[in-house]
Amino acid sequence: MFNQSEIFKDLDPVLLDKEYVFCTFPSSRYGEHSNLEPLASFSEKEGLTLVLLKETAQLNSLNFEGIFRCISLNLISSLTSVGLTAKISKLLADNDISANIYAGYFHDHIFVPCNKSKEALKLLCDNS
Repeated sequence: MFNQSEIFKDLDPVLLDKEYVFCTFPSSRYGEHSNLEPLASFSEKEGLTLVLLKETAQLNSLNFEGIFRCISLNLISSLTSVGLTAKISKLLADNDISANIYAGYFHDHIFVPCNKSKEALKLLCDNS
């Protein structure tokens, strides 16, 4: 559990080198399109969302909106911790940076627009 006053301590954010896109596949189910090697997926009533390398999406002529970079937090967080993603979202939103946050079992990953990725990383580093 995080101490609210020290919620940013030890975030240790790292900006990944690759560019990512979000693609949707209506009527698809988890496991389909595994050949695209998605970094992440989410199944919704409208279809399957896959987070793919931009290069993979382009090579497969897939539609997408926006290109993102991923900031991974090396902090090992708990899936039941309260406030971490809210604080990160607020910090980035206050600086006009959209944040799409995926929680893995061990770490949180923040997808931000490519053109604001270095600014987002600096904000997270300066506040940790």
